Amino acid sequence: MRYREIADDNGRVYRVGESAHDLMGRGRSWMVWLPWAAMMAISVFEYGWGAVVGIIRARYDWSLSDVFWLAGVWVVFQAGVAFPAGRLRERGVVSARAAMLTGAVCCAIGFVTIAHSSVLWHAFLGYSVVGGCGAGLVYATCVTMVGKWYPDKRGARTGFVNGGFAYGAVPFIFLFSAYLTPGDYPAVMDAVAAYVLVVVGVCGLMFRDPPKSWWPAEVDPLARGRAGRSGLARNPPAVRQFTPAEAIRTGMLPLMWVCLVISGGVSLFGINFQVPFAKASGFGAVAAAASAGVLAIVSGTGRTAVGALSDRFGRRRTLTAVLVVEGVAQFGLLHGGQTHNLVLFMVFAFLSGFGGGAFYTLFAALVPDYFGENHNASNYGLVYSAKLVGGVGGGGLAAGVVAARGYAGAYLLAGGCALLAAALTLLLRQPGRQS
Repeated sequence: MRYREIADDNGRVYRVGESAHDLMGRGRSWMVWLPWAAMMAISVFEYGWGAVVGIIRARYDWSLSDVFWLAGVWVVFQAGVAFPAGRLRERGVVSARAAMLTGAVCCAIGFVTIAHSSVLWHAFLGYSVVGGCGAGLVYATCVTMVGKWYPDKRGARTGFVNGGFAYGAVPFIFLFSAYLTPGDYPAVMDAVAAYVLVVVGVCGLMFRDPPKSWWPAEVDPLARGRAGRSGLARNPPAVRQFTPAEAIRTGMLPLMWVCLVISGGVSLFGINFQVPFAKASGFGAVAAAASAGVLAIVSGTGRTAVGALSDRFGRRRTLTAVLVVEGVAQFGLLHGGQTHNLVLFMVFAFLSGFGGGAFYTLFAALVPDYFGENHNASNYGLVYSAKLVGGVGGGGLAAGVVAARGYAGAYLLAGGCALLAAALTLLLRQPGRQS
């Protein structure tokens, strides 16, 4: 295969001339559909948790704080594994395929453990630690994979793949809320484990990274002025390939990390507590499940839509707007619950799902936009590690706030935090670019 390397005015090198068919024998759209399917499979971990909390407590007699700390610790390991896994991938120690297959096995272990062990520390080890690491391997590999193969159309494709991590859980949310009982709980969780193992494993077998600095042959990376429809005009490529240490020194990566800590905590609070709050507001199990389903569906489809919008209007501007929506939605949910207004509650569940998921897509696209693709697995892993701090806030600590201040105090705090994150995004600037 013949290729050539060209450089832009900033000295950034692009490897051009090779198509996806040349490199892996199939079109690059495969690196959208396969990651999407895998993300659909693992979404039940995060978005299905709120719907199964009541069954777990009834079966094992664990406290509300116990089960939400399980979710919080799961998030710590799900987010924390992204950076070390990314470094190993970029150094050639672990391939994308190996990361996916390992993740599939670990995810299955997580569900089997929570299905059969009534010992709390066993659940923490098997579900939160092993299952969290597995889900993190799958999530980080899928998100960075699509970004590598679509540097020219990153927002829409990343949004589509990321969306699967939300709405993929919708069937499970309704199943758990409407039909799951303590008696059939182990068999259902075993079936979920088998489903995740097979789907993620089969998808992972076909994963492959492109070469360093690869750029699609049909897109001219130097034609910024003619690139409006591809998103390159509003979101120009990074001026060069930043290593993790260089990205940190720009100040922009730490700022992204702080913004994601705050916004991720608010999002996870909504995922974990919307069903319990809906039930506490008198809406009933079906309505509570419907609100969670709305949150998951809109979170997923919103990621796709926002990714496409960010290609057109700019990533940073879109991110700020999304976080404002997330903040306002928390206040609206509280008002809908307190006034027992189901219609209002569902409207703001819609907005909460939209705002509480779309920012993940935008951060996933901003990182390579700002720092390049060659170290994206590591750089995005660093930013995404913010979720481990946010997970503690949105899980165990949020449960403490609910216990001490009620849902009113928790939702008011969440709304204020989201608006703070929106304000901080106004400081984001692409490193090294003067115009």
